[in-house]
Amino acid sequence: MRRHIANCFTLLNLVFGCLAVIQILQGVAGLSGGHEDAVERMQTASMFICLAAVVDFLDGLIARLLAASSEMGKQLDSLADLVSFGLAPGLILYEFLQISFAATRGVSVNYWYLLPALLIPCAGAYRLARFNLGTGFSTEFEGLPIPAGGILIASFPLIYLSSSFNAVQRLLQLPVFWYALIFIVSFLMVSTLPMMSLKFKNLSFVQNWPKFLLFVLAVICGLILHWLAVPVVFLVYTLLSLILIRKS
Repeated sequence: MRRHIANCFTLLNLVFGCLAVIQILQGVAGLSGGHEDAVERMQTASMFICLAAVVDFLDGLIARLLAASSEMGKQLDSLADLVSFGLAPGLILYEFLQISFAATRGVSVNYWYLLPALLIPCAGAYRLARFNLGTGFSTEFEGLPIPAGGILIASFPLIYLSSSFNAVQRLLQLPVFWYALIFIVSFLMVSTLPMMSLKFKNLSFVQNWPKFLLFVLAVICGLILHWLAVPVVFLVYTLLSLILIRKS
């Protein structure tokens, strides 16, 4: 029974991921109100992805508290994560590529230009499969966790609609920006670079100062930059991970 409680939260993660996919598909540019309508639907999809991230955190926490971890739960969690943080963010990038080409060229482009967005779910699937095959315990992640990449991508529809910085708006209309984002996130997921785990084993400041720093930075940036804080904190997280790895 305890095992099923955690699995229900995992399935709720999957439900939110499916709802995000439905929102994006309903907002295909040019079919239902044009690009602005597509971005608004992606904004709703982003909120579903954020809810999926909250539930994804809770299912692991509940499984540990109830001592109900299982191989079944591990596999189910990976399948849910692939939809919520792989497929749904990949479709968001597919849409943004389409919108950016329309903004810069004024015309729709062949879908071959949009297919690189599918690298995100492919890289996510590879990352999850490698994680499930791992047998050793480590305090670090091997490669970027797929939820982190998914949340980063999910922040951009919210940034697109809420940011008042003209430079940010212009940047988000450049196809090269989206191609660069796809490459960086996909590379980090499939790489074997150790990435810092955000789980606290204790409250020692000496052992956990990078995590405390990230938390304080996230709060400050959130108050000042709002949704733009997500890519800023992500960048700092990546740099901190690489610096700490090099020092160790």
